[in-house]
Order: sequence, then C-alpha cells, then structure tokens
Amino acid sequence: MRATFMRGSLAVAGVIALVGGCRTGAVDSGGKQPPPKTNGSASPAPSDDAKRPDDAKRPGPSPSRTPSVRPTPPPKVLMARGASGAKVRELQARLRQIAWLFDGPNGTYGPATAKAVEGFQGKRGLPRTGNTDTVTWARLVKMTHAPTRDELYANGGQPAAKPDPRCMTGRVVCISKTSRTLTWMIDGKALMTTDVRFGSQFTPTREGVFSVYWKSRHHVSTIYHTAMPYAMFFSGGQAVHYSADFAARGYSGASHGCVNVRDEGKIASLFAQVRNGDKVVVYW
Repeated sequence: MRATFMRGSLAVAGVIALVGGCRTGAVDSGGKQPPPKTNGSASPAPSDDAKRPDDAKRPGPSPSRTPSVRPTPPPKVLMARGASGAKVRELQARLRQIAWLFDGPNGTYGPATAKAVEGFQGKRGLPRTGNTDTVTWARLVKMTHAPTRDELYANGGQPAAKPDPRCMTGRVVCISKTSRTLTWMIDGKALMTTDVRFGSQFTPTREGVFSVYWKSRHHVSTIYHTAMPYAMFFSGGQAVHYSADFAARGYSGASHGCVNVRDEGKIASLFAQVRNGDKVVVYW
C-alpha cells in the first residue's frame, strides 16, 4: 500500500514539472543537482542578452558627405614691384593712356607704377594689391590700345634705329625720326647716341642729306629770341643745338624745326668733335 502511494506521488510531481516548463537534471545521491557538463575548458553558451551587441557599439546611419569644393586659386601675378623690362614699359604706357600714370615709361616697376595699378584695381572692384595679375592685365588691355613706339618711350631712351645707309661712310651726324635719336658716326661706327626732339607739324624738321655750314657756341635765335647753345646749322635756320625747354618738358613740347638735344654734356662733346662740312642725315 505504501509503495503504491509513493509511485502515485512521483507521477503527480512529474506532470507538474512538465506543465511548469522546468528543466530537470539528474539528482545525485545527496539530493543536489550536479553542474552542467562542459567540453574541456569551453565556457557555457552565452545567454540571449549576452549575444545582443551593446547599443553604443551598434553602428548608426552613415552621415551624408558634402562634396568638397576646391577654393579658386588666386590669379597669377605677371609683374610686381622690382620688375623691369619691355613688358613693364608696356604696362606703364597703357596706364598713361587712361591717365593712371603720368610719368613717362621707364621699364622699371617702381612705387609710382604700383600706386597707379592699385588705383586702377580699386576703381574696378579688384583686390588693391598694386601687383599686375592676369585679371588686372586683361582688364587694362581691354580698355587700352597697343602702345606706339613713341608712347613706349614718351620720355625718350629708345634704342637707336638702324642707321640709314647714307650714314655708313665718312663723318656723319645721323638723326632718326623713328627712334628720336642722334648718333655721331665715323666710317660706320657709332661713337655716341642721344635723345633728340623735332619740330611740330607746323614747323617740321627737314629730312634729307645736309652738311654743317656754321657753328655758334652761344647762339641766340634772331627770330624767336631764345637761346640755342652749341648750335650747328645744317639747313637754313635749322640747327642741332641744346634746348633747356626739352630738358625741362621732354616730348610734351616741340622745336621750331631745329633738332633739340637735352643732354648738355653730350651736345657739348658733339660740338667739340663736329667740323664744318661734316654730313648730317635726317631720315625716318
């Protein structure tokens, strides 16, 4: 009877365990449940919570990338303070055309040129650097014309033009209207060159081949009552002589037909060397 009761109790306990969903293991002789078996040193399988990655480590949505914009490079500087040469002379001549520079071109990028460029830039909303960059140069070229030879050498200083063939023999005062220069030559060799100025359109300097017929060291014009030091007459009242007006005003003025020299040292040297009868050639 007791055996039957025990079997019935165990059966009831088994049903309850299955209904409750419990997992049961073997029970040792002391009534304690042994630890789960492991394969060697392996750790127990992690729980579902342990398998779930940390929210902090979970990657979020990738941020949208804004395409990088390269900054526009500054315009290239073509000329700046301290530069010199033919391009600087052209820059200065163009600035003179639009009244930003008043000094004659000299081919050197000095303070006056930098100030003129800075003013030109500021007037047109460009950075006032005083340096001539590609943008500044393009604007200036658009507003001006290619300078003439006289504009490039508004204050003189042109290289002497190629000598006229008539200057290549004998003792010759060789005068070029193209380069506005006088060259003293003997047997085709140039010994000295200087700037000269000519008459206006109303009193032009004659062209052709002449000869010195009279020299007058302290001459004064009987027509215009002006001093004509170191005068060397070659055609009527026209002479090569020193001009204080040319020395003071440059090419903003003109002679009454004579060939003006502004370098007193050079005209004094020329006067000492030239003889009556020496050839004078005036040509373009």
